[in-house]
Amino acid sequence: MAGEAKITVNGRSYAWPQAPLVVVCVDGSEPDYMDAAVAAGAMPWLAGARARGIDRIADCVVPSFTNPNNLSIVTGVPPAVHGIAGNYFYDREADAEVMMNDPAMLRCGTILAAFAKAGAGVTVVTAKDKLRRLLGHELQGICFSAEKADQATLDDNGVEDVLGMVGLPLPSVYSADLSEFIFAAGVALMKRLRPDITYLSTTDYVQHKHAPGTEDANAFYAMMDGYWAQLDALGCTVALTADHGMNAKHDEAGRPRVIYLQELLDDWLGPARARVILPITDPYVVHHGALGSFATIYLPEDVDADDLSGRLGAVSGIHYAAPGAAACARFELPEDRMGDIIAISDQHVTLGTSQDRHDLSGLDVPLRSHGGVTEQKVPLIVNRAPASLDAARSLRNFDIFDVALNHTRIGDGDG
Repeated sequence: MAGEAKITVNGRSYAWPQAPLVVVCVDGSEPDYMDAAVAAGAMPWLAGARARGIDRIADCVVPSFTNPNNLSIVTGVPPAVHGIAGNYFYDREADAEVMMNDPAMLRCGTILAAFAKAGAGVTVVTAKDKLRRLLGHELQGICFSAEKADQATLDDNGVEDVLGMVGLPLPSVYSADLSEFIFAAGVALMKRLRPDITYLSTTDYVQHKHAPGTEDANAFYAMMDGYWAQLDALGCTVALTADHGMNAKHDEAGRPRVIYLQELLDDWLGPARARVILPITDPYVVHHGALGSFATIYLPEDVDADDLSGRLGAVSGIHYAAPGAAACARFELPEDRMGDIIAISDQHVTLGTSQDRHDLSGLDVPLRSHGGVTEQKVPLIVNRAPASLDAARSLRNFDIFDVALNHTRIGDGDG
């Protein structure tokens, strides 16, 4: 199929890779992380890639959480099309709060699966298994998580003996090692199989704990820089973006700044009349305590969403509150998977349900989190010179495959 007609996925066309393409989603990568690490001399490869290639800032999907953005990146479309609007949602029909990690919830195909079907070699390595199932939807190729790399099989994941191939022990899910394992696996697979397309998606464990420019953050970014340099040396097009940014969400004393919406609404409307859903919720809450900056609210029929959203919008620390339909139109979200109101907090504030439902005992450093519009800016970097890419074009993180495949050229000192 190489060199033939473009592959069309969800109304967008993509050229066949001119060289092996590696798309990296650096979880939680506020642009300041890379800027600070480059300034400190910790990322020499990235400094060079920026100078010779594409170096832009893009907008991620709101809510600025992992699942909606990774699925937008690999489908090339917003959640209104692919259907994954959070890590967690309230299923009205089932009257149940459930994780949004079942591939059956995905409403369109992925770029990865489409290229694999056309004959491309495709490899996916992600941090956690919750995301691996979605990224691997209908994919004929290699797809596994670092979290469960020891359990990968040929039948289920397209590869076996991952630990032996990578040469690293199984990493803890709460560690920087989880992300390093992903890159080590990506390099090993590139050397062994040279896939046409590779997608690598990390964890934001480090970013939740360490601000840009700190010693630990710079060391983490230096680690990634070394692996990207190896992929570049192997002749790969390396395209970098993020699923969301990250901000401090605490006061000067280091205490989390939280608006507990369920408590607020219980006080206004009566106990348990409204239901607050936090789409950041997942099984991995040690580093954020399920506190993010985006919430959706389900109301009884006798409560007017317009009036209540106006009242919420006047609360100190609330950046945005609007009825579900208007908010879904603005942020390109699936209305049937959102509530009657969407609320977004300010840059340094999070939204919770009630204090007794958030276990913050795992927070060993002041809270850093994401979810709102203030975490929407992310890097979009490709180690290739631009070709036919309009400098004035506003980019989204889910344009990364389009930019890397359709708007770059190979040569002129690349590699």
